[in-house]
Amino acid sequence: MSDLQAFRQDTRAWLAENCPAAMRTPMLPGEDIVGGSKRRSSNPAAYIWLQRMAAKGWTVPTWPVAYGGAGLSKAEFLILLEELQAIHARPPLGGMGLTMLGPTLLEYGTEDQKLKHLPPIARGETAWCQGYSEPGAGSDLASLQTKAEDKGDYYLVNGSKIWTSGADHADWIFCLVRTDKQAPKHEGISFLLFSMESLGVTTVPIVLLNGRSPFCQTFFNNVQVPKTDLVHKVNQGWSVAKRLLQHERSGLAALASADSAGPLDRIKPELALPDLARHYAQREGIEDQALRDDITRSSMLKRAYLLTQQRTVAESEANTPGPATSIFKYVEAELVKAQLELQLRIRGTQGLGWEGDNFTAKEISMGRLWLESKAISIAGGSNEIQLNIIAKRVLGLPD
Repeated sequence: MSDLQAFRQDTRAWLAENCPAAMRTPMLPGEDIVGGSKRRSSNPAAYIWLQRMAAKGWTVPTWPVAYGGAGLSKAEFLILLEELQAIHARPPLGGMGLTMLGPTLLEYGTEDQKLKHLPPIARGETAWCQGYSEPGAGSDLASLQTKAEDKGDYYLVNGSKIWTSGADHADWIFCLVRTDKQAPKHEGISFLLFSMESLGVTTVPIVLLNGRSPFCQTFFNNVQVPKTDLVHKVNQGWSVAKRLLQHERSGLAALASADSAGPLDRIKPELALPDLARHYAQREGIEDQALRDDITRSSMLKRAYLLTQQRTVAESEANTPGPATSIFKYVEAELVKAQLELQLRIRGTQGLGWEGDNFTAKEISMGRLWLESKAISIAGGSNEIQLNIIAKRVLGLPD
């Protein structure tokens, strides 16, 4: 038996014994863990699963052991991923620390920063939020104006950020600040880490169309940030920021936690789409040929997307994503919107319920997700920005 065969056998046996039955079912709203203690999962089994996976280093299986990972090779990681997906295991951990900041710190962080932040991320002890967008700097992020003044052994931060997802339950923030106002806008930007408990940090939730508020506006008033929490070099934070966005857009970090479909997995209906269509049509067959074609096409596109993600992991020569990650971001955004539009079409007027006994909890939830999904082609970089990156950096087209 080869080493990889033995690894697969051991992994399969360990998962069979240690993955709780409740963690082999579709994720329900509020049951996921994103780190920290301010936002708790409603399912106690989620913490059992997290603790067991973290002890194995399998919340971040490819990270070095010193930073809370398992140091798995690419081949071992793919085997682990296959075995997790085979039992429909939920990801034990999510959040921006895991999928965005962690991979970026592995490349740009100092040894002290890695030892300070990565193990708590891997154990799910800290929740992170992202301080990028500002009221006057969204897609044109380099126009940001939040400033950090050099005060000797610390920076004094003043300004505000907007659309800071989860800021009200985050422990730390990774934040872009302007440290040189005289430099060209893509220069003079630095990348800081600081606690959300720091004096001078406040958050205000933003209520959205769907009635919920995953977003906040965050304000900084004379926040002191030690220089030891500067990532990379002063005035060179744009390189760090771009790398982090590539990790976010690729979706590959989510694969490491067995989150095989990311947002696509979290918008699954209560039944497979053909069965959902039969349920709402109240008959055995689906007579609408166009609907049958759309369901088939949707399933094929989703499968092709997931296979392309896995192939990218298998073929990559390094653990750092490149400009092609914009393809993943663009395709995923369009797939999520199309999937929810298709579900709405199947449910008909039952998919438009906001409240009331005439609608099931699932119908109301998915209707609100349909409304929320309109933002996915903006969040994390708009579709237009992704297409520009693909044109310039992937296809090599002229400006």
